[in-house]
Formats: sequence, C-alpha cells, structure tokens
Amino acid sequence: MAGAYTLGRVTWPRDDAKLDRVRALMVERELDALVVRAPDNVLYLTNFWGMKGYDACVFPLEGEPTLVCLEASEDDAVRTAWTDDILLFVGYDPTDPRPPVARVLELASAAASKYGRVGLELSLGTQAADRMVGEPTTFTAEWFTAFGDVADATPLLAEARALKTEQEIDRMRLANDIAAAAMDHCKLVIEAGMTEAEIAAEWEGFVHGEGTGWEGKVDLALGFSLVWSGPGIRTFTATTSRPVVEHEPTLFEIWVCADGYWCDHTKNLVVGELTPVYRELEQGLMAVYEEAIDFAQPGALLAELDRRVRNGIDALGFVGQPSHPICHGVGARAHEQPYAHQAGGGEIASGMVLAIEPGCYIEGGGGLRVEDNFLITEGGPVKLSPFPDGVVQA
Repeated sequence: MAGAYTLGRVTWPRDDAKLDRVRALMVERELDALVVRAPDNVLYLTNFWGMKGYDACVFPLEGEPTLVCLEASEDDAVRTAWTDDILLFVGYDPTDPRPPVARVLELASAAASKYGRVGLELSLGTQAADRMVGEPTTFTAEWFTAFGDVADATPLLAEARALKTEQEIDRMRLANDIAAAAMDHCKLVIEAGMTEAEIAAEWEGFVHGEGTGWEGKVDLALGFSLVWSGPGIRTFTATTSRPVVEHEPTLFEIWVCADGYWCDHTKNLVVGELTPVYRELEQGLMAVYEEAIDFAQPGALLAELDRRVRNGIDALGFVGQPSHPICHGVGARAHEQPYAHQAGGGEIASGMVLAIEPGCYIEGGGGLRVEDNFLITEGGPVKLSPFPDGVVQA
C-alpha cells in the first residue's frame, strides 16, 4: 500500500513519477509554469482536493509549486499537499465585496509573474467536482486574461493523465472496491417493487457511509448513480420512482470518487430468474464486451476498438448504438482521455485505465449495458472491480 494512515486521516507520499512526466511534457512545449484551477488538475499536481473549487496551483518547471488555498481549508492543505508553499485567501473579507475567486486570481497571477510562458486550461471541456460537489465553481473571463503570454495546457495535462502511476492505480482500486462492496450490499436488499430511487439510495448510502474511512485509507468517498429497471433502462435519463421489475435487469450506472480518484461501472442485478429474451441479449452483449477486452492490448488502435464494438452491436440488431462512448479513460475524473472513436486517433498504451462499456437499448425502453475499468498492462487488460459483469441474480 502506497499510502500511510496518520492520526485517523490519510496522506499519500509525493508521486514523483507523475510530476516528472508533467515536467517532461512542459519542456517539450516550452512552458515555464502551469496555472490550474480545475479541482481534478489541482488534485493531480498537488494532492489537495479542495472544498469549493476556488483553489489554484502554480506549477513551475523547476522549484516548489504554489498552492492557492481557501483559509478554512488550511489544515487539509498542510496535511495532504505535496508543497509547503501555500498562499491562503479568505472566503469573506469585510473590506472587499468581491467574490473569493477574485482574490485567488490576484495571488495566482502574482505567483506566476516570475515565470515566462504559462500554460492555462484554455480548452477545458469538463472538470471533476470539488468536495462539495453540488455547486461547481467555474472560471470567469478575467481568469483567462490575467497571465500574459499563455498557451493551452489542457492537451499537455490530458496526455500526462492518460497514463497512471502505481500510486494512482492504488487509489483507483480503492474506488473500485468500494463500488463493488456497495453492489454486494444492494444484491442483499433489492426487492421487486422497490423504486429505482430507493435502491439507488441504498447504493449511494453504502458508498458514503462505509466508503468514507474505507480500510483506514479513504478520507471521503462519494457515490453517484443512475439506476433503471426493466423498461426504465435507457441512456441519458434520470432515476425515477419506477419500480424494480422482477425477472428483468436493474441497471446501475455508478461512479465512486475516493479522495478525488474515480471508478466508472455499469452493473446489473435481477430479482428472480432472468427472462429468456434478456438472457439471450446478455449472452450476445457479453460476447461483444469480452472481444473488446481481449482487443484492448498495448498498441491497439482506439478507432478500431470503437469500430469492432459497434459492428458487434449492429450484428445483435441494435444498429447505430450506443449513443454514448464505448471506451474512455478514468482517473482524476470519471470520464477523461483517451476516448475511442472511429474518426479519432491514438493507441492503447500500457498504464492506461480504460472504462469499456458496450450497450444495447430497446426502442421504447429496456436494454442492457455492461462496464468495468481495466488497467492496461504489457500482459493485457486487468479488471479492477471484483464485482461480476453481466446480470447477477439477487
């Protein structure tokens, strides 16, 4: 285990393999410093996971990074951050009516002023949440105009984050184990007639209640779920008060965030015996899934993976499906690069963690999806979750 347990709270040693990779890419792109504010990038570079998303990091090519941190989070920053250069700002200043991010910008721009060319998250499309989750704090126009000679650091960070270090894999295994244990719990309590929301609450409650403090290695675990049953199964719709349907799958589209590192799964339970129609669909989809896993070897083309999965789903009679990606990276976000797409490029590489997720959806409602996270090694993909794929009988 790479982490240590101290005074009831978790701390991780500085991950030099990760930080050295970032700095090597900075040299290639002729950047003197990175300035990041997305919570997942601040976590990635400093190990500090902020409460409100106000915090920032100035990460130089050489020397100590600067963490700009909300004063109320000072104790957490001192305990967890991989830097001693911590600049504090107050959330409320009786002499300054501006929002906190204005004070963050002043401190970050001053810290970055000693460097030449700076990389910013100019093309950031998504970001992971802070620990408060429900109300993400986003960037203002002033953030993008305050740093002088800048370049877009998003591609650099995406490339660095696509390959995981041993410590990152350890942290992701914790998220995977918590998600699987929560599914084991749901397997014991699910009943026909429960609502989708009730069984989703069982899963999320287990993750937060049991996952926080998991094995003495997790400060905070948060679960996120979409749960659909029988004809309620479809993609991109919310969990509702529909009932759990006996003899048909109840699909759990689930994510666990354990101290900023994620897993992304789709698992399925059935109350009673699965219907013959669904059993046939499960067999066909699992064959597509297993072929995709076998194909996910170092050097394999991501475009070809997408093509193979979608051709397999077409052959099952679900032409043009699914509408969601069939493969993407997982790490300090639940969805991050690389993505498999027929019109895209890129190769699968050892050290990636990929979510592979084929799905088939019946017109009008119903269907099936399977998904797990796989560490790509020179010997092939390694499944990270101990919970089975396919449809598991409760």
